[in-house]
Amino acid sequence: MSNEKHPSLIKWSLKYSLSAAVAGILCCVAPAVLFMFGIMGGVYAISFADFFYNEDGSEGTGSLILKGIAILIGIHGVYSFRRKQNQCSIDPKRKKKNMLILIITIIALSLGVFLSLEKWSSWYFDTHIVPAQQKELKN
Repeated sequence: MSNEKHPSLIKWSLKYSLSAAVAGILCCVAPAVLFMFGIMGGVYAISFADFFYNEDGSEGTGSLILKGIAILIGIHGVYSFRRKQNQCSIDPKRKKKNMLILIITIIALSLGVFLSLEKWSSWYFDTHIVPAQQKELKN
């Protein structure tokens, strides 16, 4: 039996799920967090987020690129887990089960965190950043 350590399914899932989710919604979370810490004002936070969307509010090229990067992060997580798992002497049925669990977990957790951050950032923009932007524009 090999002395290789089996990759942790939970740690791997969390690492790649959270990375993918944050990468996919970076366009909205980054300006909200920077505004929250006083690093950027309301006008700049909205213009930063607007860079990723079209004038009508629909998704722009920047937003789609971030979502593509998020998908690539998830795919890389599955691929690298499979490569790492194949270095270990694990039962083939267990390998298949682990891969299925990993794929389902990465998809579900990534989408859950992404949608939660999207909802939070929309609320934060409407509640805090838009009023600050309007106040800044009046001055």
